Amino acid sequence: MNIQRYHCCATCVHYEVVKKERTTYRCARLGFETKPTYQFNCWEPKEIVRRKMEKEKRQSG
Repeated sequence: MNIQRYHCCATCVHYEVVKKERTTYRCARLGFETKPTYQFNCWEPKEIVRRKMEKEKRQSG
């Protein structure tokens, strides 16, 4: 399974988009602003990302 391909804030369950005067991206778990491409060790993939990773694993193995 190629986790590195999907490992970024935008694919995490804790990633939020906050739209006010300007759009900001934040991590609900860590409580601070982030960017979609950042990576943290607390990453927990969204369900759709998990399914894609499992599908790739089945196809390659």
